[in-house]
Amino acid sequence: MITREEIRNITHNGVWKQNSSLIQLLGLCPLLAVTTNMVNGIMLSLATIIVMAVANVAVASLRNFIPHEIRIPVFILIVASLVTAVDLLFNANLHELYLVLGIFIPLIVTNCIVLARVEAFAAKNPPLQSTFDGIFMGVGMLWTLALLGALRELIGAGTLFSGIDMVFPSLQPLQVLPADYPGFLLAILPPGAFILLGCMIAWKNWVEARAAKRQQQPAIEPVATGN
Repeated sequence: MITREEIRNITHNGVWKQNSSLIQLLGLCPLLAVTTNMVNGIMLSLATIIVMAVANVAVASLRNFIPHEIRIPVFILIVASLVTAVDLLFNANLHELYLVLGIFIPLIVTNCIVLARVEAFAAKNPPLQSTFDGIFMGVGMLWTLALLGALRELIGAGTLFSGIDMVFPSLQPLQVLPADYPGFLLAILPPGAFILLGCMIAWKNWVEARAAKRQQQPAIEPVATGN
């Protein structure tokens, strides 16, 4: 069984404290290449969440049967099988988006986030905890890629949810800035991704520094005054 405290710790670690993109800086290749808009970042993150959750529960369930000497090849085989299934599902059901994401769906096999969690957590913990770890580490990646993609898209083109019609044909992108907005090409290019990612890391560090400073400040007790 998993306790509420364990769920809270796993959630906090995955989403914030050990965020794979802002703290561990893993998976930078898809993070920088795919986040030209918000939809691409969200959909690649969802694919990664599926792979991580199922891979973690599979490895956690089989960890006592996998010889230590061949664990890495077995882990890669499990992840590769899951990525192949997700790749075929995207190709069959979201073909236009599949063409946009291109090689980055198959490259989930080599994503350091997936292999790191399989080796560091799933291989040492029960299936239920491992499933939550895979999901919430993926959620940490999801909000990071979604925010970075939204910032790049908004600054670069003045829109949000560009490409949403590839997922939901009845929906259209939002034109947030005026239609005559000329765009800012740097935000769409890789250097813009590096700059915005650096700003997000600095923002996270600032938030944590403020929280730590508040915790260190002693509580000021009110001074009682006589009548």
